Amino acid sequence: MGDNIGSRTAGRVRGRAGWRPGDLRVPVGADAGRWRTFEGGRVLVAAARTVTSAVRLLDVLPALLRSDPRVDVVFAFDPTSAFDDGVHDLLRATGVRVMPWDQLPRIHCHLVVSASENIDLTAVAADCPVLVLPHGVGFHKLVPDARGEGRRLSGVMDDARAWHAVSHHDQTAQLAEHHPWLAARSRLVGDPYHDLMLASRPLRARYRAALGAGDGRRLVVVTSTWGPQSLLGTDPGLPARLVAGLPLDEYRVAAVVHPNVWFAHGRRQVRAVLAAALDGGLRLIPPERGWQAALVAADVVLGDHGSVTLYAAALGRPLLLAAFGEESVPGTPMAELGRIVPRLEPHGPLGPQLERAMAEHDAERVRKVTDGAFAEPGHALERLRATVYELLGLALPAAGSPPLYACPVPDAEGGEVTAAWVSTSVTGDDVTVRRLPATGGQPEEGDGTFCHLSCDEEERDLRLLGSASAIVSGAPGASAAAGVRWARQTLAAWPGSRLATAAVPGGCVTVLRDGRVVESTATGPLPDAALHAAVVYARLRARHALTGTAALHVAGRTEDVTLGVRPALHSPAGTTPQEPVTGPRA
Repeated sequence: MGDNIGSRTAGRVRGRAGWRPGDLRVPVGADAGRWRTFEGGRVLVAAARTVTSAVRLLDVLPALLRSDPRVDVVFAFDPTSAFDDGVHDLLRATGVRVMPWDQLPRIHCHLVVSASENIDLTAVAADCPVLVLPHGVGFHKLVPDARGEGRRLSGVMDDARAWHAVSHHDQTAQLAEHHPWLAARSRLVGDPYHDLMLASRPLRARYRAALGAGDGRRLVVVTSTWGPQSLLGTDPGLPARLVAGLPLDEYRVAAVVHPNVWFAHGRRQVRAVLAAALDGGLRLIPPERGWQAALVAADVVLGDHGSVTLYAAALGRPLLLAAFGEESVPGTPMAELGRIVPRLEPHGPLGPQLERAMAEHDAERVRKVTDGAFAEPGHALERLRATVYELLGLALPAAGSPPLYACPVPDAEGGEVTAAWVSTSVTGDDVTVRRLPATGGQPEEGDGTFCHLSCDEEERDLRLLGSASAIVSGAPGASAAAGVRWARQTLAAWPGSRLATAAVPGGCVTVLRDGRVVESTATGPLPDAALHAAVVYARLRARHALTGTAALHVAGRTEDVTLGVRPALHSPAGTTPQEPVTGPRA
């Protein structure tokens, strides 16, 4: 019986000419007409080899082929790249049809579109055109050649079927120097990402809010391409030093890491290398989406010789270069940018260098360089759509221009700092506060300046919690009484702490080690429990009264914090009343 079933199955397989198990049957199979709903007529194969190239296709194609049932779009995954991890999962998650690469020679395809010049075209029919989209900006980088030991010019496909979409006339000349016949098969399209970022500038405030910089903090975007000459390849500890050296109330830091780093080493390894930076508040942009909005939102960009740095320059963002590899191609706008943009001193004070880069940014000088990469901005999608339909042999749809969708809002991970060094100084009724992530070294104390470790109750490192002078709860309690109960329990659980502060309706309550309860309210819209704790701690250290109004100065703004004390009715469990702390806490 089993043999009969096997024979019938084999017969069905043989009955579909050229069909193999695992092949896609709709919309490109030999018997697709039996199952399809949309008439189709033209087959466009989107060839993906890496996440970088797949994302570019997923970003661009929907707008080009919107509302047109004449074109069947099928993705095919060429699994020959060193960076092929993640591609199949990404394609499946977006709901596209994915065809096995070995099915490509057995279907009738009218156009292949790829953002990877290194796809294996032996599977593509000799008469099928191939449109190569850039996955960066132009041809500005030399990369290892997967087919040999040397290097090749990134972005160039040496094949007679290839048509190259370029963003500037100079790139056509560059193709002609590489192979004369390539210039005749290039099309000046522009750059859809550049157009998108320019058009999304009115949404800057929305993007800044998503990255934690909606309150006026400066947003620093760190960007790294891939490889040993990249920012992360030369100095993987830079993001951690950066967040550790920038005051939390004045800066936010986000990182854009090339997908080839994510998928060569794995998401877990990227997060492991950046663990200290993430603990210090780094916002890590996922590799699939969000980097364009981060550039729109940025106040300053710290980059290398990757395309994201060039995009940032074209947006007019102040720049510092933390690395710049010799793999950058001489004579290109990227190479010229490397010549004129100031370099970071990676082990010097980072904040002053960023401030100087913003203050001394020569936007006009940089614009003259980036104009050599992006010609006639604002028309890329229309020109790219016209090229696609010409190669498909179809008339353009009757609908108007393709939509220009806004940059997606970044869904960054990280950003929460649950342990910080808090430096305070007291002058009369003025209390000045400066907070740094506890991932860096403890700041020194000086005349009238005190330092303490403050931890949120959610801090995961128990060593930090056990060493904290102040433990805070930022989640508002139901009442002041509930906040006091939490604080007393916390002091009992962590005998090394000096005080515990809880946000409550209308303000905060702080319980001291000697049992006293300090109630505080501020003029700000929402209480920041750590800042309230800092005011109480500073006045304790300065031996000032814990009553009255203090002027809190932090990050250039001032709030009035009003304090009041309840007498100590009893001490927290396991403690005895004591004098306020008079020396620094180790």
